[in-house]
Amino acid sequence: MTKINLKLLFVPSLVLIISLSIFYVFQIGSLTKEIYLIKDYEKGLDRLSKENEILEINHSKLDSLNNIENYLLDGNFVKTNAKQVKYIQILGSTVVTK
Repeated sequence: MTKINLKLLFVPSLVLIISLSIFYVFQIGSLTKEIYLIKDYEKGLDRLSKENEILEINHSKLDSLNNIENYLLDGNFVKTNAKQVKYIQILGSTVVTK
């Protein structure tokens, strides 16, 4: 009778150990894949952060007063006097009518 009881205990235990071992291997594979994906995302985030810093520096350079003055000088703008400016008179108080 003890041989039958040992077989009944041994077979389910062996099946459980094998199935848990297979589950463990798949979990380790999944974990490894996730770690590599996280590293790739971190590299991408670092790259985007560096690009953002460069863009902020370029924006601050373009937004400086010296560049605005150069833009105005290179843009073929003409200086005007107050006497040359003509305003259009709008009749009535409404701007848009049907």
